[in-house]
Amino acid sequence: MLGLLRKVVGDPAQKQLKKNEKVIDQVEALADEMAKLSDEQLRDKTQEFKRQIEEGISIDEVVVPALATVREAAKRVLNEYPYRVQLLGALALHQGNISEMKTGEGKTLVGTIACYVQALLGKGVHIVTVNNYLASRDLGNYGRVFQFLGLTVGLNENGLSREEKQKAYAADITYSTNNELGFDYLRDNMVLYKDQMVQRPLHFALIDEVDSILIDEARTPLIISGSVERKTKLYGQANTFVRVLKVDEDYTYDEKTKAVQLTDEGVNKAERAFNIDNLYDQKHVSLNHHINQSLKAHVAMHRDADYVVEDGEVVIVDQFTGRLMKGRRYSDGLHQALEAKENLQVQKESITLASITFQNYFRMYQKLAGMTGTAKTEEEEFRNIYGMDVMVIPTNKDVARDDRSDLIYKSMQAKFHAVVNEIAELHKKGQPVLVGTVNVDTSEIVSKMLTKKRIPHHVLNAKNHEREAEIIENAGHKGAVTIATNMAGRGTDIKLGPGVKDLGGLHVLGTERHESRRIDNQLRGRSGRQGDVGSSQFYLSMEDELMRRFGSDNMRNMMERLGMEEDQPIESKLVSRAVETAQKRVEGNNYDARKQILQFDDVMREQREIIYKQRMEVLESENLQSIVKNMLKATVTHVVQTHTPDSLVQEEWDLTAIVTYINGQLLSEGALTEKEIIGLEQEEVIELVTEKVLAAYHEKESEVSPEQMREFEKVIMLRTVDRKWMNHIDQMDQLRQGIHLRAYGQNDPLREYRFEGFNMFEAMIVEIEEEVSMYVMKAEVQQNLQRQEVAQGKAVQPSVNNEQKQAKKKPVRKGEDIGRNDPCICGSGKKYKNCCGANG
Repeated sequence: MLGLLRKVVGDPAQKQLKKNEKVIDQVEALADEMAKLSDEQLRDKTQEFKRQIEEGISIDEVVVPALATVREAAKRVLNEYPYRVQLLGALALHQGNISEMKTGEGKTLVGTIACYVQALLGKGVHIVTVNNYLASRDLGNYGRVFQFLGLTVGLNENGLSREEKQKAYAADITYSTNNELGFDYLRDNMVLYKDQMVQRPLHFALIDEVDSILIDEARTPLIISGSVERKTKLYGQANTFVRVLKVDEDYTYDEKTKAVQLTDEGVNKAERAFNIDNLYDQKHVSLNHHINQSLKAHVAMHRDADYVVEDGEVVIVDQFTGRLMKGRRYSDGLHQALEAKENLQVQKESITLASITFQNYFRMYQKLAGMTGTAKTEEEEFRNIYGMDVMVIPTNKDVARDDRSDLIYKSMQAKFHAVVNEIAELHKKGQPVLVGTVNVDTSEIVSKMLTKKRIPHHVLNAKNHEREAEIIENAGHKGAVTIATNMAGRGTDIKLGPGVKDLGGLHVLGTERHESRRIDNQLRGRSGRQGDVGSSQFYLSMEDELMRRFGSDNMRNMMERLGMEEDQPIESKLVSRAVETAQKRVEGNNYDARKQILQFDDVMREQREIIYKQRMEVLESENLQSIVKNMLKATVTHVVQTHTPDSLVQEEWDLTAIVTYINGQLLSEGALTEKEIIGLEQEEVIELVTEKVLAAYHEKESEVSPEQMREFEKVIMLRTVDRKWMNHIDQMDQLRQGIHLRAYGQNDPLREYRFEGFNMFEAMIVEIEEEVSMYVMKAEVQQNLQRQEVAQGKAVQPSVNNEQKQAKKKPVRKGEDIGRNDPCICGSGKKYKNCCGANG
């Protein structure tokens, strides 16, 4: 449909690109003028532009001279003079779009040019990279351009003190990873004093490898969590039980969705094994959950593909980059189930204190832009969710790479033999080869086969990424054979060694098609940079996961009918098109899944924004007296209305309950009697009780200094809001996990989630009002002047549904564990197990 509309009205992104060509003509016309300026005069341009903007000129009115200025600065500082196409890419970024530029076209310089223009507004610019190495590398190289032009530069990374982070964020340009930005945002909304916040309002973010961050990682929320002690024995018991189950007899496994569930026979076995009557009884919810997670761990999670075991720990392998995600953990018990499966010590679970997805975090910026070599295939998603168009920037030199048709074999064994033979041939003549694999397992299979043939090679996978830069640097030299998981596809250039061009350049050999076309395109893009010669070809088999999952039967039948041998491949554009069709289907499924998750997360987003806004008002306010009074009135109104409903006559009202609550929670014993409120109308009861409560409040206020009272109120408000919000997040998470079952009752799960989520939020607000009212009226002022954190937080990897396993994982940062016999985190004075941990 989108394609048809484009044919009628034209691609809006390409129309904008043509308009931008004219702007770049104006920039290039200023080149000689800029070249004549001294370094000092060039630097002064920054202040001149800032002054003009302060006087009311829009940023777009200074964009032409600003681009010309930073272009000249790059030439002097880096000895790199941006090409016309790089200026085009920078202008697209400045306009809040995505610049799709091929590998080796100088994206980092393009981003630098765009960020200079945005930094003139003085509101802060965030340059977002996928890891700390790239952030510090780019700051060291390209940050010099900003400094030359009089702008300040900061690096935000994990482990910095609060003061160091504040300094980094106060800079004109801040380099950071996406993880750190998101976690800082969450932590800022958990601080106890406003001056503890580190971020400024979110103005402009430029995301490098934008498809990786906003598409691949979109489904995985960032989570700040606190640890809680829970029984881990059940994981071992569930693991022992699951080991004896048989596929199809005791459980079913759907390879397409990667869903695992017990059959009736499996349920019967579970009931016999655990000596219970009904596995689905409410009292066995925990056991059922443990069995399901153990099943997932055994059937859908594969060692050396989804995770590796290293130093006695289960370490997640990123599905897109192949990197080891050390310190990151699945939540919801999946990580514990994997630990039990691998006979490791089972670690503790955790509770969620704050959470946000990258989709919702980055949508909070006033303007967003991104760079990548592969975004066009996800254009619809970028436009619909983030409001960014994808502009395909032409290459400076024509691409000379030869992309050959896929070769498809009947079996995986035949495919790998063909791969190794091809590598041997190319190695013999000295042509460098980059072998792309989709997981650690495959890279090790190919490596073993090459070792047998005595072909020297390097393996770059999740188990060997320390020497990544060195291996990649030499991958384009004569005779080099490099086996790499998808991690080699991002952020690094492979330069050709002497004499390699004459041999045909770098040959990229893919051992399998990824379910995302972008990942395949990234692998191809390692060859043929900046007009270099090169070639690429993918080797497939009917036993590959993508082929098994999506329509290989027709092709297999065709191969059988033709009587083709095991080692005889089909080479056809038809095969490549069939594979691409399968990939489009997967991409469509993944987009739908991300869209649905965003719709659910939007419910939490709306609630999060309300709570964070009100929390900020509490932090910024010097006087909360009016808010506290309103809460007291609201509490009285709620209590009275609850016990004097319109559906009952006056004689049936429960006045005793009103008196008991008001005296017990807000006033002293005997301060309100039934006698005083008998015969009054509902509104009169509310008025009388409110007067008594406010009088007691003012009396309490008169006993201490105004400063003490105001701080006392702020302490109570922050502690209550934080604790209730933390519990609400946990309840919403539980609601979300079970809401899809409503579909069986012909109810729309999203609608039900919105409705119930709204009711839960309203109930939480009432609870906050009641608890604040109670503490303000009952607690001793002198004992509550110190603001306390509800819980020590750490960043943790959330659970990912197995059918949505594309999502990347998040790093853990250590915090304090909460023991069941420790004082409760809310400050109540009770033991944790008797207070907030009562449900754990």
